[in-house]
Amino acid sequence: MRPPLFASSRVSRSSVRLLAGVAIVMLVHPAAAETLREAMVEAYKTNPTLAAQRANVRAIDEQVPIARADALPSAQLQSTYSENVVLPITAFTAPSRVSQTQGSLTLPLYAGGSVKNAINAAKVRVEGGRETLRGTEADLFTAVVAAYMDVIRDTAVVQLNQQNLSVLDVNLAASRDRFQVGDLTRTDVAQSEARLALARSQLQTAESRLISSRENYVRLVGTPPGELEVPPPLPTLPNDPDSAVEIALVENPNLLAARKALKASGYDVKVARATRLPRLNAFAQSNYTNFLGTLGRFGNNAAPPQFDRTAQFGLQMTLPLYQGGAPAARIRQAQARQGQSIELLTDAERSVVSQTRSAFAVYRSSLEVIQSAQTAVGANKLALEGVRAENSVGNRTILEILNAEQELLNSQVTLVTAQRDAYVAGFAVLAAMGRAEAKDLGLDGDAPLYDPVDNYDRVRKKIFDWSGDAAPRPVGTSTAKTPSQTAIVPRPVDPIISPAVDRSVDNPANTPPKDR
Repeated sequence: MRPPLFASSRVSRSSVRLLAGVAIVMLVHPAAAETLREAMVEAYKTNPTLAAQRANVRAIDEQVPIARADALPSAQLQSTYSENVVLPITAFTAPSRVSQTQGSLTLPLYAGGSVKNAINAAKVRVEGGRETLRGTEADLFTAVVAAYMDVIRDTAVVQLNQQNLSVLDVNLAASRDRFQVGDLTRTDVAQSEARLALARSQLQTAESRLISSRENYVRLVGTPPGELEVPPPLPTLPNDPDSAVEIALVENPNLLAARKALKASGYDVKVARATRLPRLNAFAQSNYTNFLGTLGRFGNNAAPPQFDRTAQFGLQMTLPLYQGGAPAARIRQAQARQGQSIELLTDAERSVVSQTRSAFAVYRSSLEVIQSAQTAVGANKLALEGVRAENSVGNRTILEILNAEQELLNSQVTLVTAQRDAYVAGFAVLAAMGRAEAKDLGLDGDAPLYDPVDNYDRVRKKIFDWSGDAAPRPVGTSTAKTPSQTAIVPRPVDPIISPAVDRSVDNPANTPPKDR
């Protein structure tokens, strides 16, 4: 049995390295109570897409009792009452009013195999519906993971851009002060102004992306994101894409659903062929007619009985001889649908292979980017410390310090972006391999997981015409009254970014050659 994501202690080295990367960037993002597990549990309980797919599976379940009904007896009762307003002139005994009741019972004995194959097709489609539900779960959780990581990434990017703006703002103020005393030129001030304006535009772009990511999180989870914790490590993934594809071809739910659809289409062809075969039914029927005292007598004869009754039973065979070509058309149609299912299965297989390999490639490449970005962050921090130290003795200019700070911020943005991409791609590999459902993620701690088999067992043998369920009520929660999301983020706390730089006009290193 596979360990669940949120309860697994066995993780790959790459996952540890991935989280080590995010730990560096999360220095600007304090940990809080909201976890990825909580987001997934909330989405599992309230997401309307998932709830709609569950309802669709319940509807597919009903196809089995519907198909089975054609093999069960059918009984009906028909009653009529009529007033004969104008009686025939020659019919002296014709009644003026008649009440008639007829009851019949029919038991199908042979239908050319159509009922059996229809039931089999319905059962296979039930199994396919469950696989589709599995795929919907995996798609939802993959989207939740992406939204969760988007919020973390974009929050960190906003914080980094805010810090960058703060640094450039201080630099511009210092540049203007030094320009007033003649230590800098107008060109130096213009460069500082341009970099500050660019930083503002970058911050605005980052804030808009954060708002968009938060709104997408609300759409999927149903509640606004709080302060999000670093996600848990991913389970061990295969060592190469071919191994991942091998598992996906066996366990991917969308591929399994396509195989079930193909199998059901084969039964549909048999159902269509059965329309050319004879049918045999057993029947019993009874009639009761009451003339309500209006049946007249003829001459001096005694009054006839005012009611009549009949009863019969037997066998009825229907042998189709000619149906206008409809059976052949139904067979050709079913065969065409079967051909469609064959191609859809091939398409699903291609998609699974492509998605698995692509996600694996992104995962691996992102891990390499994380490793490089970690090295770059460490090197840029050392470089910034060195430039600041050299600035204090007059060997570096303010512009060089700002460039070092900008390079550090850029490497941190690269790191948090790669961390997001690696985690999302790794989870996508799990989803492609059919290992991203609620049970795989260990989400059954708070409440039992939804089991589609329960509803099927409940309805598959129901034969009472008047049974039914209560009117459906909404499961997915509305977000119409959720407040609009903002780009407000916690203040950054990375000490390597925030220390003040010596920007005094007395430092000779802060006086670059004049260009005037």
